[in-house]
Amino acid sequence: MSGDSASRGPVAVVGAGPVGLTAALVLARTGVPVTLLESRETLATESRASTFHPSTLDLLDELGVAAALRRQGRTVDRVQWRDLDGLVHAELDYSVLSGHTGHPYRLHVEQARLTPLLLAELHATGLADIRFGATVTGAEDTGDGVRLRTRDAAGRTTVTRHPYVLAADGSRSRLRELAGLPGTAEEYPDYALRVVTGTPLDELVPGLAALAYVRDARASFSALGMPDHWRLIFRIPRGTDRDAVLAPDAVRARVEQALPGAAGRAVRVADAHTYRLARFLLPRYRAGRVLFAGDAAHLTSTAGGLNMNCGLHDAVETGRALAAVLRGDAPDDTALDAALERRRSVVETAVIPRSEARTAGLDSAAELPARLAFLRRTAEDPHAAADYLFKASLLDVAPRPLKGEAHADLVSQAHR
Repeated sequence: MSGDSASRGPVAVVGAGPVGLTAALVLARTGVPVTLLESRETLATESRASTFHPSTLDLLDELGVAAALRRQGRTVDRVQWRDLDGLVHAELDYSVLSGHTGHPYRLHVEQARLTPLLLAELHATGLADIRFGATVTGAEDTGDGVRLRTRDAAGRTTVTRHPYVLAADGSRSRLRELAGLPGTAEEYPDYALRVVTGTPLDELVPGLAALAYVRDARASFSALGMPDHWRLIFRIPRGTDRDAVLAPDAVRARVEQALPGAAGRAVRVADAHTYRLARFLLPRYRAGRVLFAGDAAHLTSTAGGLNMNCGLHDAVETGRALAAVLRGDAPDDTALDAALERRRSVVETAVIPRSEARTAGLDSAAELPARLAFLRRTAEDPHAAADYLFKASLLDVAPRPLKGEAHADLVSQAHR
């Protein structure tokens, strides 16, 4: 392969989830041709991440998909902490972020609603070769590019050449394995039980916010109101038998304990399933000309929905930096390396600590009163409330929107 053919070829983005599609769209919008490779035959539709923070919505607005996503989601303007008896310990209103973000709210909507919007915008650029059913089986870094080997659903092998490859192929990243990078995650002491109900819980539980954290010595869990259902998320100690946890009678008993004011038997359980909670961070986000983003680079606790939002931020910042290199706006890879290191640092110093802080002390009756007292003090102080939501929304560590200066102003205030 000649150096010229590699440098002129399209960037390969592996993975058509939210992160891969966002990165591909950022590149294509700046005039960089992309080849998008996805091993599935279609976009994923299963239930996964469902929370979009103000910082992320600002960036999605820049890409032209935030408004359409909001129309399909549930706008959440407050976050609430309460106990099993209905006492609201603290409540924060996202309006304190008005003027500092174009989206002073959280949006609850399935990530599967976002990916078709991104895909349509990517098609519209005319700069994307999108290949579903294409599984990467080999990657050779040639120094001036990467030779990728893929296999289609019929078993045919294709070899393509790219100046760079962006791996957004998830927590079981094949590109990470091919690059010889570590991929072992550290499991948390708990796993999650998610119970889904179509019952409108806010009609049964007086004052229940669409984002509520129940913190009680008897039981703690999270309640998320989605456009057409509610999710109750419980932390279960690792080692607890999952079959026993998922037994219908056990799920029913847990829901009745969690929602005593909802006349538990009126709550219709549509689904209950468990998923693991783990932490993982690549030692570096680059192996030669293969770059990593999203779950291929990091995993954190799902508390607060930070990991997926951080992955979308990875896609935007990495895509911008890579486009600058390929357009010749940057003299070398220094700015790209700086962007990748910045993205890694955000996970290490902000995302992991903040997501873990959300659930710290939940199992300790002794620590709970102090935690609730802190939340009450925060809610009573407008500056503390703004700072809490600002950081909980990753506004201080997200890529800066290219439109407007409001984001930069709030970042400056947060660091004073």
